[in-house]
Amino acid sequence: MMDKSAARQAAFARRKQAHQLGAAAAGYLSEVLAGYRGVPMAGYMAMRTEIDPTAAMEEAAAHGPVGVPVIMGAGQPLLFRLWEPDCDLISGEFGAQIPASGDWMIPQIVVVPLVAFDRSGGRLGYGGGFYDRTLEKLRATQPTMAIGFAYFAQEDQDLPLEPTDQTLDLIVTEQGIITP
Repeated sequence: MMDKSAARQAAFARRKQAHQLGAAAAGYLSEVLAGYRGVPMAGYMAMRTEIDPTAAMEEAAAHGPVGVPVIMGAGQPLLFRLWEPDCDLISGEFGAQIPASGDWMIPQIVVVPLVAFDRSGGRLGYGGGFYDRTLEKLRATQPTMAIGFAYFAQEDQDLPLEPTDQTLDLIVTEQGIITP
């Protein structure tokens, strides 16, 4: 098993190549979220070569609250600000786009960006631990579904996982839905 740095580097290369192919991405995510209409959910604003969940978020926002993550600081869990299609966005930590204003919300479904995943629900993130801390905190107080959203090419069956890594309940790619 390779270390996390090497695993991330290899996964970023696979993701970049998949992103350049420009696959229509959010269809299966929309399909999954349609089964949870009205349930508070959080997506994310895609950065660089991340697969873009915006179309699915727009559909979900017609039926219930949708939030996006806001980084509050190193070592802290994420908070989620309400998002609506065409709302004013500003640049947050690490260049992530966040709503310029709005109320905070607590999601019951979190669509999680990632660098790599495995079919057991393992996830390799960017290394800051933000989603691991956030999912652990949310799951301690309520049932919370974590949906990994990635290109199929980001699958890696040899992830260097740790006990603090939160597992995904579902993985959605541009090619389909994977249930761990």
